[in-house]
Amino acid sequence: MEEDVKEFLIKIVQSISMGLVWLLANMSIGIYFGFAFFEGRPSLGNYIYYAVFILTLIALINYLRKKWKGWEEINY
Repeated sequence: MEEDVKEFLIKIVQSISMGLVWLLANMSIGIYFGFAFFEGRPSLGNYIYYAVFILTLIALINYLRKKWKGWEEINY
C-alpha cells in the first residue's frame, strides 16, 4: 500500500475513533448516570454535565480541524 493512502486511512480511522469515544463517554455519563435529564429543575450536576459536554465538543472539533488541516494540498 502506498504511504499516502496508508496515512489517509489512518487519519480516517483515528477521526472516527475519537468521535466514537467522545459519544460513548457522553452517553455513559449523561444517559446511564442520569445527568442529561432532570426532573423539574436542573441540578448542579446537570449544569456541570452540559458545560463539560460543550467544552469537550469544542475540543473535539478543534482536534479534528487540526488533524485534517492541509489534507486537500496532497495530490493523489
